[in-house]
Parts: sequence; C-alpha cells; structure tokens
Amino acid sequence: MMPRRKVDAENRAFKNRREVEYMFTDIAGKPVCLICGANVAVLKEFNLRRHYETKHLDNLKDLNAEQKLQKVEELKKKLTFQQTFFTRAKSQSEAAVKASFIVAEEIAKAGRPFTEGDFLKSCMVKVCDIICPDKKQMLANVSLSRNTVADRVCEMATDLRTQLRKRSKDFIAYSLAVEESTDMTDTAELAIFIRGVDSDLCVTEEILDIKPMHGTTTGKDIFENVCQSVTDMKLPWDKLISLTTDGAPAMCGEKSGLVGRMRELTTYHCIIHQEAVCGKVLKMDHVMSTVTQTVNFIQSRGLNHRQFQSFMRSIDSEFADIPYRTEVR
Repeated sequence: MMPRRKVDAENRAFKNRREVEYMFTDIAGKPVCLICGANVAVLKEFNLRRHYETKHLDNLKDLNAEQKLQKVEELKKKLTFQQTFFTRAKSQSEAAVKASFIVAEEIAKAGRPFTEGDFLKSCMVKVCDIICPDKKQMLANVSLSRNTVADRVCEMATDLRTQLRKRSKDFIAYSLAVEESTDMTDTAELAIFIRGVDSDLCVTEEILDIKPMHGTTTGKDIFENVCQSVTDMKLPWDKLISLTTDGAPAMCGEKSGLVGRMRELTTYHCIIHQEAVCGKVLKMDHVMSTVTQTVNFIQSRGLNHRQFQSFMRSIDSEFADIPYRTEVR
C-alpha cells in the first residue's frame, strides 16, 4: 500500500478568488471565515464551500458580485482592526507587567515595605496626569498592590536561585562564607554566601541561602543548616576549597563548632577577616579607647552631636556623621 501523504506535504495555496466566493481569507497560512471567524483545518475548496453553504449562504444569497466584494472589504477591515486591537492590548499588558516587576525590584533593593507600591503608583499617576494625561490609563494598569509586589519579589528570588543552580553545575571550585546574627525580632538568621569559579575563570558571588534559626544556635545547628543549603543546591563537597566564619565559638570551634565539623568533610584555608585579626595582634587598645571616648562625648549630648555634624559639613567631609563600627564577636 502507498503511504498516505501528509497535508503539509501537499503545498496547498490560498487563492484570492475564494475571498469573494466563500468569504474566507488567509491568516498565517490558515483559512479563516470572515463572517464567523471559524478556522478550517484543511485548505481544500470543498471544505470552504461546505462551510459557506451550510452556515452563511442564506444570508448572502441576494448579494451580487459587487456587493459581495464590498462586504469582503468591510469584513477584512473589521478583522484587521480586531487583530490590531488585541495585539496592542497584549503589548500594553506585557509592558504593565514588566513595569510592575521593575518597581518591585527597586522596592526590594531599597529594603522598603511592600505596601509602598501603592504609594509610588499614586505619585506616578498624579505626575502622569500633568505631564502626559493621555498615558494615564496605561500607568493605572500597572499593578503595585502589596500582594502583587510580594509575589513579584518571590518570583524574582526563585528565578535568581534557578540561575544560581544552573551556574553552580559548572563550578570547578567554590568557597562559602557563613555569618550568624539576630534580626530586629531577636530571631537568629544564618546567612550563607558562595563564591564559585568555572573553567573559564568566571567568578560568581551570590547569597546562597538565609536560614532562620528559631531554637538554639550551636555548632551542630549551624552545621546542619549549611549542609542542607549545600545539598539543596546540589553542590559537590569535594569542590569546596575554603570556609569563612566569624569568631564565635559555635563557628570556629575545633571540635563541636562549624569549622571542626566541616573539616571532617573537606580541608580549607580562611583568608578573610584579615583586618580584624591584625587589629587584635597589634594591640591597639590605647588608640581605640581614645576613639571610643571621643564618640561617647559627641553622642552624649544633642548639642555636641549637632555641632559635630555642622563641623563635618563645613569641611565638606565625605561623611555627614560618625561612621559607626560595632564589634559583634
């Protein structure tokens, strides 16, 4: 038996005369009825004629050739307008969504509350009402509610994590930096940073994970959270070459701390926090005590603080106030 030919292999072409005869037109290689918008699966004259005679012949049988031609032109203009309208609406909708993501990103970068999206939108609408009132509706279509901004930020965070997971597959070596501190609600937050390099010597530095620790913060707890983050990212332990921590016993303890437990998995050498180490070795307490007394004097009274700020402005200082440094560990 001869194999059946596929429809695509027959190379059928739409003929312009069928527009007037059967009220069909060609859109992206598919025949579309100008009256009802129905599609015909196979481009055959029999299919077009059958659709026309069963659906629309009774309504158009009294029209002559010139009237049918005029009817075809009207329907084609109407169809073109509809297509343009929906394309324009789709383009505006995509632009509104993109603008919503951009504003949400800026809010997240600035660390502002998600509720400020509505405030920003209100300001932008008022500015647009004065500068370009014809574009006001387009700006009003940008969704910046609290829930929308939160969803946008979550989607961007998920996308960044997906990108990091893809990049990490090409790492030939990576290092970790771990820091534990408490937030304003007294919840311990474990921040884990990663720096990796691929075979092309392209370096990637990103935050790997942030783990809230609601219970204890022992070396075992920190170790388990770090292991979970590394496992979730599917990073091979044999490519870990260094680990950086602060000076807390739970971090740098040789037996029960994070450093001691990590040595069981890999070896590493820490090269960060050199300034803090040098400061302790040089024994500059006599300098730091003088600085501490000076800072306390400035901050003890409001007048002293205001006079200090005025002095900083008068000398065009880079800092408008005292740059603080707090020794956590």
